[in-house]
Amino acid sequence: MRVGRGGGGAGAAAAFPAAAERTAVGGAGRGALMAMALSLGEGGGSRLRRQLESGGFAAAEYVKQLSQQSDGDRDLQEHRQRIQALSEETAQSLKRNVYQNYRQFIETAREISYLESEMYQLSHILTEQKGIMEAVTQALLLQADRDDPALGARRAAADPFLPLSAKEAAASEEGRQRTLTTLLEKVEGCRDLLPESPGKYLVYNGDLVEYDADHMAQIQRVHAFLMNDCLLVATALPNRRGAYRYDALYPLDGLAVVNVKDNPPMKDMFKLLMFPESRIFQAENAKIKKEWLEVLEETKRNRALSEKRRLEQEALPRPAPTPPESTNPFEEDEDEEEEEPSAEEEVVDLSLEWIQELPEDLDVCIAQRDFEGAVDLLDKLNEYLGDKPASQPVKELRAKVDERVRQLTDVLVFELSPDRSLRGGPRATRRAVAQLIRLGQSTKACELFLKNRAAAVQTAIRQLRIEGATLLYIHKLCHVFFTSLLETAREFETDFAGNNGCYSAFVVWARSSMKMFVDAFSKQVFDSKESLSTAAECVKVAKEHCKQLSEIGLDLTFIIHALLVKDIKGALQSYKDIIIEATKHRNSEEMWRKMNLMTPEALGKLREEMKSCGVGNFDQYTGDDCWVNLSYTVVAFTKQTMAFLEEALKLYFPELHMVLLESLVEIILVAVQHVDYSLRCEQDPEKKAFIRQNASFLYETVLPVVEKRFEEGVGKPAKQLQDLRNASRLMRVNPESTTSVV
Repeated sequence: MRVGRGGGGAGAAAAFPAAAERTAVGGAGRGALMAMALSLGEGGGSRLRRQLESGGFAAAEYVKQLSQQSDGDRDLQEHRQRIQALSEETAQSLKRNVYQNYRQFIETAREISYLESEMYQLSHILTEQKGIMEAVTQALLLQADRDDPALGARRAAADPFLPLSAKEAAASEEGRQRTLTTLLEKVEGCRDLLPESPGKYLVYNGDLVEYDADHMAQIQRVHAFLMNDCLLVATALPNRRGAYRYDALYPLDGLAVVNVKDNPPMKDMFKLLMFPESRIFQAENAKIKKEWLEVLEETKRNRALSEKRRLEQEALPRPAPTPPESTNPFEEDEDEEEEEPSAEEEVVDLSLEWIQELPEDLDVCIAQRDFEGAVDLLDKLNEYLGDKPASQPVKELRAKVDERVRQLTDVLVFELSPDRSLRGGPRATRRAVAQLIRLGQSTKACELFLKNRAAAVQTAIRQLRIEGATLLYIHKLCHVFFTSLLETAREFETDFAGNNGCYSAFVVWARSSMKMFVDAFSKQVFDSKESLSTAAECVKVAKEHCKQLSEIGLDLTFIIHALLVKDIKGALQSYKDIIIEATKHRNSEEMWRKMNLMTPEALGKLREEMKSCGVGNFDQYTGDDCWVNLSYTVVAFTKQTMAFLEEALKLYFPELHMVLLESLVEIILVAVQHVDYSLRCEQDPEKKAFIRQNASFLYETVLPVVEKRFEEGVGKPAKQLQDLRNASRLMRVNPESTTSVV
């Protein structure tokens, strides 16, 4: 039955009053938001969109009207979905607009930052240009006053604000020197470091506060004295007002000034760069900071200009003094001979631009860590001055360059120092080593390279975690150490290919590194009292890794043998003592009875064990069922002795020959003497026959197997073992004695 449109709407409103109310209340906020958001979007032509965008839209009236016109719940749901779709569309449009505006904001901020940086650079360039123009103008006027004093006097009379004349400039300079002397008398400890010279005078001075460059924490208050060729920094004495103590002196040639951007509360600061250190100072206010920056830059420029003029004047050829006339006719030939070399004397031209800028270029290269560029400049200078005479200007230039060479060397040495990061392997040191070799310091490069690698190897070993089985740790230790040693050797061969004298240093270093490895190896293997089998496996692993060095022609096997021989001897003797004690204990409880293994499986296992020991004819000693016609003591002795021999052969090298042989003889003597003693003391015929059978097994089976295996492992027979086998009794005892010799 279908109801009317009006009735259906009223019924829906009556049926869902709470839903209508929520729609009305929520619609008010949604309508306002939608009206605002849709204004940012693309806009639409639908009637619903226009209705929601209208300024007089009333959410409550709209919902009431919609409920009356609705034809049941389905119409309300469809209308709600359309409004929801409009809301989602509006939200997406709003997000796109916000993202677009945000990107534009970021691009604008980036452009502002670029513009700020360019403006700062432009300001700095203009300030430099202004200073250069003022310095050039002042220099030209002073030169004109020296050439024509009358012109200078007229200029001074016409304009009192023009630069001083030569006489007044000299008086002013004398006054500045007196001021410098007076101020420096207040600084303790600088009299010997700052000798008085006619051209030195005070330019500027003032109080500053020094801050830590890393943490920006205040360190101390200082007083700086800027002279025409250097900067003196002094600290204030706490109990004496106006008195200072010397702290540092920096030549202006190697000093760079950097403005520090204000970052409240850190402001009015500037940085002084004196390779390899830097210091940050804070002025009292922005005006004083600006004065410091300007006067430092201007003083550096004046210093550079005066130095350039001095070098140009010294480079000019000077006329030779006219010798006095002589009446000696025999001096004519001598004069002609003396004139020839003077005519051939060469004048070194140091006015070239690259030579004038060489010290500063070296400072820049060192500061920027362009070590290759710095060494290239030095090679270029050495090539230019190679065949030139050592005149005074050349010596002064050499002195300046040598100071930079020392600085460059210090930096390269620091690059190779173990305090630096050790990551990157041996190749990380190649750059610094190559430049030190080019500077002619191969010995120092070799020493520092090897020290760096020693620290790296030691750090790598120290970082290994001792966990799990000992053999697993030894595998890791050998891999880390011998891989590092192999990489170091290859890098050394690459870096020092043309320096054969350095290879002996590498061999010494390899020996010391091997000692460090053996210390760590022995501490884990031998000091911890591991079993002989574990120690043998560990030594075998170390030998196999050591053989890898033969790839580059380096054999350190004899070194590892020499370093391990003491610990291996101790391990062999300790294990020998354990076997002897165990054998004596079994001998004391010996009843001379046949072994009953109870099960065929146990008998089969014993056969396999004896076969692995080298006893191939063991079946002749087995009886019916699970009986073995041997004593338990003799069987246990055989297995223990052969196991000792196998593990000892893994540890064998020539230095251990006698130790191993003597240990075997001592072990065998214990069993043989016990058998001999038992034969003499036993009265029971059956037991005596059984003892003879065990003695036959020892002499005819066990001892030949020991002798054969020893000869296979060592490579030569042992006379002591042969004598032991050939003798029926190894030690004669008193027949009437009833006590064991052993």
